[in-house]
Amino acid sequence: MGTRFDNILGTIGRTPVVRINKLAPPGVNLFVKLEAFNPMGSVKDRLALGVIEDAERRGTLKPGQTVIEATSGNTGIGLAMVCAQKGYPLVVTMAENFSVERRRMMRFLGAQVVLTPAAEKGSGMLAKAVELAREHGWFLCRQFENEANADIHSRTTAVEILEDFSDIQLDYWVTGFGTGGTLKGVARVLREKSPHTRILVCEPDNSPLLGSGVNQARATDGAPSSSHPSFRPHLMQGWTPDFISRLTEDAVTQGLIDQLLPIPGEEALRLSRELASREGIFCGISAGATLAGGLQICQGSPAGTNVLCMLPDTGERYLSTPLFADIETEMTAQELDISRSTPGYRFDRPSTPAPSAVSAPVATTVDAETFVAKVLSDPDKPVVMFALEWCEFCWSLRKLFAKCGIDYRSVDLDSAQYQQDNRGGEIRAALSAHTGCVTIPQIFVGGEFVGGCTEVFDEYREGRLQQRLQQAAVPYDQGVELDPYSLLPSWLHPR
Repeated sequence: MGTRFDNILGTIGRTPVVRINKLAPPGVNLFVKLEAFNPMGSVKDRLALGVIEDAERRGTLKPGQTVIEATSGNTGIGLAMVCAQKGYPLVVTMAENFSVERRRMMRFLGAQVVLTPAAEKGSGMLAKAVELAREHGWFLCRQFENEANADIHSRTTAVEILEDFSDIQLDYWVTGFGTGGTLKGVARVLREKSPHTRILVCEPDNSPLLGSGVNQARATDGAPSSSHPSFRPHLMQGWTPDFISRLTEDAVTQGLIDQLLPIPGEEALRLSRELASREGIFCGISAGATLAGGLQICQGSPAGTNVLCMLPDTGERYLSTPLFADIETEMTAQELDISRSTPGYRFDRPSTPAPSAVSAPVATTVDAETFVAKVLSDPDKPVVMFALEWCEFCWSLRKLFAKCGIDYRSVDLDSAQYQQDNRGGEIRAALSAHTGCVTIPQIFVGGEFVGGCTEVFDEYREGRLQQRLQQAAVPYDQGVELDPYSLLPSWLHPR
């Protein structure tokens, strides 16, 4: 039965628990909770909703006030969704070494992303968020200390787990920790409602913050005052920043952790890939790491043991990370062999097109010629691009003009306004008669024909386009330095 929601926030939570069949040893029941089923693809959607609605109830977040938070990405993506729906501006601070997919997603959702130097680690992006919040009077979420983070997991995630295992005993619950919200919020409920469930916490084997036994230095408000001495860079983005959060420390001091499991980064990568290729579960690096911890427990457990691992997010936000380093964008040798096993539609051999009816060429008209002449002589829009709406070359030119701040008129010949009576085709015929060029796009500056995409790019490289703009009194940003060919889609780049 379907369900209707008042808005996207109603879809947060109620994520499925799924059995692992091929990767688990025989006789042991290994399950995973797929937090990628949250609307923005991660467990942090819960945190974002919990923190914002708690602040609304307390009155610490005012209508229209800017929200700010330091994040490795997933919290920021969740906050961007919540703030977009509720109407709060959002600024996030994020260390530059986290995957670019995350910052682009946040910006797509309307957030602003302020990057901090990778050398200053997670504590640097946190300090920047505090600094900005104080300067501008913004609401700082404080996900690492905010009890609302843990509370929403006690109200939702923990309750869901108890319901999913109401008919069988849950022997082990396996999780990582980052903010500590999932760990503290779920573990305290399991301690009370399912005391036989052992709580296992994973961390990178080369960065054992909890395993070191060294206390975290803190400021008076509970925030970390310095980087933890045992921290080392690791592969599991979102796991263990360079400090132990207050919420994680609470879980330790309250005795909520039964065992720590150190996880090698390479094992995390391997199991993330195997979850995808053998189980059809697409997840991130930290999910593979948590599964690695679950498999450690499975190996020594008797038949019938039930183990549940938290899988925090989806793999889509790791495309630029080592997780996808061995995944080709071009065809592999095996794929080329498959392509060559039949004669047609190959890159190494021209295909013979199927015969088709030859359509009559579109003739130019006086109206179309007048239109072209009028457009090219308009003194208010000296830069003109005759284009197609979804052409990759046209979009590459649009990117160049946007980056350089060049105002231009785009005549999109395939758009709805030029479709009636094939007016776009007639204008294209008139344009071709004017320039002697049949391809699109065609660019003009001050009524002079420059050429298509590559001609414009070449002129920009050589400075001739800039000279044309100056002669036509077209303002542009002279401080931009880029190779325009980098703006082409990757598949259009020379091989």
